[in-house]
Amino acid sequence: MNILAVWRRMPRVSRIVLTRLALIIPQMFGVMLVTFLLVRMLPGDPARLMLGNFATEDSIALYRERLGLDKPVWTQFMTYVENVFRGDLGTSPFTSNPILTDLAERAPATLELITCAMILTLIIGIGIAVVSVVRKGGVVDYGARLYGLAAGAIPDFWMALILIFVFFYLLGWAPAPFGRIDPMLSPPVRITGFYTLDSLASGNWTNLWSALGRLVLPVLTITAVNAGAVMKMAQTVFGGVYESDFVRHMRASGLTEPQIILSGLRNSLPPIITIASFTFGFLLGAAVLVETLFSWGGLGQYAVQAVINSDYAALQGFVLVSSAFILIVYSVADILYEIADPRIRI
Repeated sequence: MNILAVWRRMPRVSRIVLTRLALIIPQMFGVMLVTFLLVRMLPGDPARLMLGNFATEDSIALYRERLGLDKPVWTQFMTYVENVFRGDLGTSPFTSNPILTDLAERAPATLELITCAMILTLIIGIGIAVVSVVRKGGVVDYGARLYGLAAGAIPDFWMALILIFVFFYLLGWAPAPFGRIDPMLSPPVRITGFYTLDSLASGNWTNLWSALGRLVLPVLTITAVNAGAVMKMAQTVFGGVYESDFVRHMRASGLTEPQIILSGLRNSLPPIITIASFTFGFLLGAAVLVETLFSWGGLGQYAVQAVINSDYAALQGFVLVSSAFILIVYSVADILYEIADPRIRI
């Protein structure tokens, strides 16, 4: 009873954080188990791929023993769990680097890309939704309806190719889609791994403009494909709020239109937070084709190469890190829920 009383006296934000932290450990264990078993079902033998088709059966057997693949599956899993708790995700036989090193080198590229894309997606999606609701029957409203129908059917690789063809090949406005920075420039001093932030922190304006220029097309690609879902959700929720009785009362009380819109958005936040957190987590793996077309060198390309090479350790490490990222995003969404809607009970 004392513990229950202490729990009830705690701030609701603290209860949300502690509840989510308590759920993360079993969730991560479940992710490790399912990923471990599914990865073992992939076709291909890492030892045979590494040694080549002309390797003898004895050399393949020795290499499988070195990788620990000769042991029973459950023994392999328990060894993997022990190593994970020690901070060891294994070593990739194809890069000869620890998995954590490979992921740490590539994660900032993907996070920079999807973070910028997510910010622009929210700005455009919510902005169009608000204008289309406030100015119903206008040009933006009809354009939003057309875009909402088309957005879900637009493949990201097709959008990327169109943008490259128009803005790089025809107009010459965008830089070549090869990497995160001009090949003639050295990457900025690593602080966060985000080229834009690191260039800004070090005052390297040449690198900053180069990094920003190369972000434009991949960010526009992801935004164009995903802003439609955010826009439609915001339209539905904000439209219902904007036509409600309390908004009519606010208007009759003499509040200005910007004040009414801000109040309506505040009451529309929970569903928008839901779609934003889902989209942000989804982009971590969904940006793989965009990364490939723009030679971005992020986590998506790393995961695809791990599948092709049957690199068990690399693939398991990618899924583990991705799952942790998604759980953190959803935990933040829970906290934002509490801030946006105090009626939520935890």
